[in-house]
Amino acid sequence: MKIRTLSILVVCALLMGSCSNTKKTAQSVSPNLTEVNSTTEVTVRTEKVKPIDASDKTMYGFYVIIGSFRNIENARKYNADLVKKGFTPAILENENGLFRISAGGYDDESAARVKIAGIRAAYEEHSDVWLLVRK
Repeated sequence: MKIRTLSILVVCALLMGSCSNTKKTAQSVSPNLTEVNSTTEVTVRTEKVKPIDASDKTMYGFYVIIGSFRNIENARKYNADLVKKGFTPAILENENGLFRISAGGYDDESAARVKIAGIRAAYEEHSDVWLLVRK
């Protein structure tokens, strides 16, 4: 009787342990991953993007996204507002037709994260700024 009870407990423990591993795997492949580090949370999304209305067509690996729009005219208005605040923004279009307003493009992820932290510290209204990783 004791062996049967012990066997049932071991099987239950193994099943419970495998369920938590499944949940962790499912979270790690989320398309809108939110990373948490010691100082701040950063939402990270991977998208294919191309520059719109930019004289400099240089493509970077990482972009700091400060706004998103479905309508190009709204994106252009927001872009102009950001210029008035001292930003040098660029409009990017993703594969789904959304217009992303970038506050900076970087080939180094750490530099992009520093920019995100700086924007959040200086502009409370832009606390939702996030990191786009270019496909």
